[in-house]
Amino acid sequence: MPKEVFIELQAGGLDCSEIRAIRSGKVLVVAEGTVELPVLLNSQLDKGEASVIQNAVVHGISVVAIDEKMGRRIARLHQLRITGSVGILIKAAQAKLIPRLEVCFDRMHAHGIWISRNLQEHALRVLEE
Repeated sequence: MPKEVFIELQAGGLDCSEIRAIRSGKVLVVAEGTVELPVLLNSQLDKGEASVIQNAVVHGISVVAIDEKMGRRIARLHQLRITGSVGILIKAAQAKLIPRLEVCFDRMHAHGIWISRNLQEHALRVLEE
């Protein structure tokens, strides 16, 4: 995870189990350094999304996690494949890292992150397959 993304998460005041899991280094590793952001990326996206795309380009990473519409468009322009929060949660549920997807959706909603009912239902169907 780019350092800029972790800083954004912390700035949001999310001192929750997710942040503690990231800090533990067992779930994700936060990059030590930063990459220089091209002016175009930096002017169109927030630092977190711009750093995700630039890190992917610099380090040859083919899949990025971006939820915002503009960030997804720009990632596609860089020939990157995209997943989002729900895709990551599905993978975590499949790996038995989280007990129930519904709980995650409820917690996201409590933090002001809205996921459509259709997308939630789709994610639950994917897990049943």
